[in-house]
Amino acid sequence: MHCPYCGHNDSRVIDSREAADGIRRRRECLQCGLRFTTYERVQTTALLVAKRDGRREEFNPSKLLHSIRLACAKRPLATGAIDKVVAEIESTLQGLGKAEILSATIGEMVVQHLKTLDRVAYIRFASVYRDFADIETFREEVDSLLAAREAAARQPPENQPTLFAIDSGIPQPQTRRRRGRPRKQQNEGR
Repeated sequence: MHCPYCGHNDSRVIDSREAADGIRRRRECLQCGLRFTTYERVQTTALLVAKRDGRREEFNPSKLLHSIRLACAKRPLATGAIDKVVAEIESTLQGLGKAEILSATIGEMVVQHLKTLDRVAYIRFASVYRDFADIETFREEVDSLLAAREAAARQPPENQPTLFAIDSGIPQPQTRRRRGRPRKQQNEGR
């Protein structure tokens, strides 16, 4: 393993842990003493992606990551959310057990993930992926998102008691008492 700092090719493993998709190893360079992290993953069979124009190329998760990052640029997303989407898509594709997958299948997976992650990123990705022909197609997609949002807003939240539950005599949860020492009185001894 080459050191990313000095290029020396000898290091020792300090810590080794199981990660979500492989093994995480913490290493220390024997020449410069600096530490770095490596990830080891099981090499699965090569997955080929069949493009729209008939070409076939090997599945490249970094290419997928780049395209999703472009769609999510300047969006307030949680750290690692994009990496998680790419990892989920990659594991789903590997789980299919096929040697070849259509690029349209991968695109639809991305669209579904982005629809739940961030609607603006979804519209950005869908406009390029689905190749919207004109502004009307773009508007139809935005209108369908708004209609789904309004329908969800009309549904009562699952965790909140409904008006029926409050009026039906079902006991509501009590507020919890404060634990610990009792509070001091405000004007005590003044």
